[in-house]
Amino acid sequence: MALSQKTKEAFLGPLNVNNPVLVQILGICSALAVTVQLKPALVMGIAVTIIVAMSNVIVSLIRNTIPMRVRIIVQLVVVATLVTLVSEVLKAFAYDVAMQLSVYLGLIITNCILMGRLEAFAMTNNVGDSFMDGLGNGFGYAWILVVVAFFRELLGAGTLLGYPVPGFKWLFAHGYENCGMMLMPAMALILVGCVIWVHRSLNDKEAK
Repeated sequence: MALSQKTKEAFLGPLNVNNPVLVQILGICSALAVTVQLKPALVMGIAVTIIVAMSNVIVSLIRNTIPMRVRIIVQLVVVATLVTLVSEVLKAFAYDVAMQLSVYLGLIITNCILMGRLEAFAMTNNVGDSFMDGLGNGFGYAWILVVVAFFRELLGAGTLLGYPVPGFKWLFAHGYENCGMMLMPAMALILVGCVIWVHRSLNDKEAK
């Protein structure tokens, strides 16, 4: 079955032209905090994608029964329940990663991307479109984390997913040393800024 234009835009928009991190500048705190290594960044991206997609679906399903004066409370309860479930699953099957994510896993509850999509989209759209919007925003957030974590771990530790990168042996033999600054929060901010700059430059050229 072909997807409607609105559904396509709900999914594809957050991946590029309406990216929650690059355009809306949301979710920056976790993007800076969990990108020292690629593995926790991947897990955080997947976790946020699952939570925003499922919370969008749930809120869209019950939107007509939620009193407007308590809608934010209901949204928070939905998100908090999903975050708790994801957190417990991670602790059961990927305990080391859960510990690396630490408090930032629980702070998904306050992630601006989730509350923004619930309020701006799920409360006024059907379940299918809300699900696609959740997936799009989740993936849009996740790919930024992966890009930043890739460069931070590669240049800061010479590894990817905790494994040494073969090509770096040649660089080490010729005097290259790991850049410790890449593992510091300041470099995460600089890298995110660079990604925003490249993204906006490319989109400005396409717009012209």
